[in-house]
Amino acid sequence: MAALNGHNPLSGTNGKMKDDKSLVVCFGEMLIDFVPTVAGVSLADAPAFAKAAGGAPANVAVGISRLGGSSAFVGKVGKDEFGYMLADILKQNKVNSSGMRFDPGARTALAFVTLRADGEREFLFFRNPSADMLLQESELDKDLLEKARILHYGSISLIDEPCRSAHLAAMGIVKKAGGFLSYDPNLRKQLWPSEEAARVGIMSIWDQADMIKVSEDEITFLTRGEDPYDDDVVMKLFHPNLKLLIVTEGSEGCRYYTQTFKGRVDSVKVKPVDTTGAGDAFVGGFLNILVSDLKLLKDEKRLKEALYFANACGAVTVTKRGAIPGLPTKDEVLQILQQVLITEKI
Repeated sequence: MAALNGHNPLSGTNGKMKDDKSLVVCFGEMLIDFVPTVAGVSLADAPAFAKAAGGAPANVAVGISRLGGSSAFVGKVGKDEFGYMLADILKQNKVNSSGMRFDPGARTALAFVTLRADGEREFLFFRNPSADMLLQESELDKDLLEKARILHYGSISLIDEPCRSAHLAAMGIVKKAGGFLSYDPNLRKQLWPSEEAARVGIMSIWDQADMIKVSEDEITFLTRGEDPYDDDVVMKLFHPNLKLLIVTEGSEGCRYYTQTFKGRVDSVKVKPVDTTGAGDAFVGGFLNILVSDLKLLKDEKRLKEALYFANACGAVTVTKRGAIPGLPTKDEVLQILQQVLITEKI
């Protein structure tokens, strides 16, 4: 496949990329996911749950570090055993946690998540309020944010104050320092006051992003029911300053749209066990390559190679349970790509 021929999508990311110019800072929530110990059941029918670290921005930070890149996490957890556990997981995975804060008055967020037999994901959140919602602008590590070449974030941190103001301030700091803004809305309708509030909140920072990654379902939601496979519909979400819009299609791969070209990249086929964290693995895989050379956004061949590598990151993740536990190392991704190459030759 393209990812293994010609240009190496991991060139410059050999695990020694620890200088400031390669830093990806991920802003937002980190929490505990509780995943059923058996597959294909509803939360109510699950006999037991296994705990796993999660939260989309934190997943991306760990994903980048696992691949040998340089990442940091900025967010807040409770000053409790789960919060300490999450901080330790970041440390174990060599993620810079200097921007992490601990709240003595609020608990670390919890989320129960399952993939039911009918293919629908089911969530149950415990955050009223959880510590991640209480991060204040004054608690931001400004020096760390100014070093970021890329700031990656979602929309959950936009739902409530004071975290929303902290989020907007972090974006401003990075942009002022010349950084690149990466946005994955990561829609969780249950957490917003209403669907309309979710649309308005998600779109409130839309035009500031340099790169946006959305799912098919998110396109349908944001366009109020329009066809996510229609390029004209997708282009309604393309703003003038956007450099890359990625549409993920789960097991089918992804599409990409830039100001000058568009196309699609096939998935890497595997037998899924748990899809939790697959999108975050994809984002981490792509940003880990992008941060070493932002110019690849103008080179379609190299962009497709990077996206194929990102698809492979997602593929490895769905073969394991849990988000952070399932995130791949560089060797695991290259191994699955090599298997695909062998299978294709056969």
